[in-house]
Amino acid sequence: MKRWIRTLLGILLAFAAVAAAAQSYPAKAVHVVVPYPAGGYYDLLARVIGAKLQETWGQPFVVENRVGANGIIGTDYTAKAAPDGYTILMGGIGPLGINPSMYPKLPYNAVRDFAPIIHVATAPNVLVVHPSVPVRTVSELIALAKAKPGALTFSSAGTGSSQHLSGEMLKMIEGINMTHIPYKGSAPGVTAVLSGEVTMMFGTMADVVEHIRGNKLRALAVTGATRIAVLPEVPTMVEAGVAGYEATAWFGMVAPVAVPRDIIVKLNQEVGRILKMPDVLARISQQGSAEIVGGTPEQFGEFIRSEVVKWSKVIKEAGIKSE
Repeated sequence: MKRWIRTLLGILLAFAAVAAAAQSYPAKAVHVVVPYPAGGYYDLLARVIGAKLQETWGQPFVVENRVGANGIIGTDYTAKAAPDGYTILMGGIGPLGINPSMYPKLPYNAVRDFAPIIHVATAPNVLVVHPSVPVRTVSELIALAKAKPGALTFSSAGTGSSQHLSGEMLKMIEGINMTHIPYKGSAPGVTAVLSGEVTMMFGTMADVVEHIRGNKLRALAVTGATRIAVLPEVPTMVEAGVAGYEATAWFGMVAPVAVPRDIIVKLNQEVGRILKMPDVLARISQQGSAEIVGGTPEQFGEFIRSEVVKWSKVIKEAGIKSE
């Protein structure tokens, strides 16, 4: 009986310690890992949200750009960090949705090694073609691809990028043959379309919107579930006739899997509040091209699992291998 009482007391004391740690969290600097270079959207989200968390809680939220291997280095670093809430990751579609199927020896498990905190944002790509291409709709593009198998080309920011897989998903759904031309980054991929070197691209909104407005590129569709405010006249891929098509870049915060639940909830609630602030929305909505999501840790966890499954199917069917 005494042993049972001691065991119960130990459990209660452990729970009390976890609760106390969550109540006092954060008591020191928190490191927000970004697995991509400074200046990109991942980095912007981490810095804007981190600055607001610092204002609220009075502790530094230090952004660390741990770059390399398509996001693997920074993501793996976070997975193996102490599970105390003082190292969190601004993750997204590449490290958590695509890499699990691209790299057979990935050093982390995107589902088992992380505790989801919050789904921050999603951003569709835009299917654009050079104005010389004789199509004005997605249906016409598909017809042209079927008439000229392999002749149409599409650029991307690199093999395995969301831009690449957006094209592979169209090929898979419609049974067409187009040739992927990877570039080292989004900017040279856009330049290739502008010059007519390639036929088309599933470009990020930030990279292509001004070229669309200047009639240097023709927008055929956006890849998300709904139209976007910055290009309200451009249909979604589903509206354009491609049934079941949805491919968006997405971004969210996760922590090492054993971080106490109370700390995860505390972060989720505060970041959720921050995402509704008008000044934050003005900075991270990308002129209405990005949708700010929010929601619970459970919802984000389910979303991550569904994305791993979706992109696994596309990657397997397309036979994509890591470079």
